[in-house]
Amino acid sequence: MPINIYIQESFEKVDWLCDDIWDLPTQIDMLQTWMDIKGKNLEPSKYVADIGFDIRKDASGGGGVLSSKSMAIMGAIGMDVYFSEYPSAE
Repeated sequence: MPINIYIQESFEKVDWLCDDIWDLPTQIDMLQTWMDIKGKNLEPSKYVADIGFDIRKDASGGGGVLSSKSMAIMGAIGMDVYFSEYPSAE
């Protein structure tokens, strides 16, 4: 389910990103790219970007960074971000 973007009240699908990519840093980068291209053009409403990510068992810090620019766009269009953590399928 990696990133499901939808309207909160109706669950109407807006977009779907990162089909088979489950690592959070890559997903956040792709979400920010999407925000710069498409997200900034959405009419204000109540949106959700639900990021389904896999736990990195070898992680030792670092990770993705959600930029203030993307957060400003999200605030302007009314988007919340949900982080849905899934155990590794390995």
